[in-house]
Amino acid sequence: MNNAEHWENVYRTKATDQVSWFQEHAGRSLDMIRQTGLKPEEAAIIDVGAGASVLVDDLLDAGYRHVTALDISISALAASKVRLANRAGQVNWLVGDIRNIELPPATYDIWHDRAVFHFLTQDEDRKRYVDQVWRSVRPGGYVVVATFGPNGPLQCSNLDVRRYTPESLHGEFDTGYELISHATELHTTPAGKTQEFVYCFCRRAYRR
Repeated sequence: MNNAEHWENVYRTKATDQVSWFQEHAGRSLDMIRQTGLKPEEAAIIDVGAGASVLVDDLLDAGYRHVTALDISISALAASKVRLANRAGQVNWLVGDIRNIELPPATYDIWHDRAVFHFLTQDEDRKRYVDQVWRSVRPGGYVVVATFGPNGPLQCSNLDVRRYTPESLHGEFDTGYELISHATELHTTPAGKTQEFVYCFCRRAYRR
């Protein structure tokens, strides 16, 4: 089973509010996005691994008008479109694998990812990801990435993951990214388990 098939199976067999990463509201992510100080009506945002996350709903509610949702699973994005109903047309939907999808260069003011990067257990895949960020985020743009923390699970959805401290997560993004802040969040899953997440909020430099 390849990566796309795996995630299609997840979203076809589980309700979107029963996957372990489900949040009723993406409060921490939205707070960091607001901390950029960028005007909602102007900021271009990409949510990587958007799945069926309600972050797109929260962004639209907050007045953001240039939102792109990217996921490898067609079924996940379809679930979001159904939930958003007539507002789905306000979002740019992209289906693809972050490791090789072609994204437009120097386009996004804000890159957001909650729970994708920790699935990249191979060095080459992480390098591809970081290169994608560098190419597609505008110089001076912002990057918000959240992964499992040092006390988080070793697997998710039957896949191995990497766990990070704020320092080790920021270290994956080399000197091209200034760390503005970081935070730890204890997420309660729909099954009642607690998972530790680490968030890093960075700014992309103008040069490496």
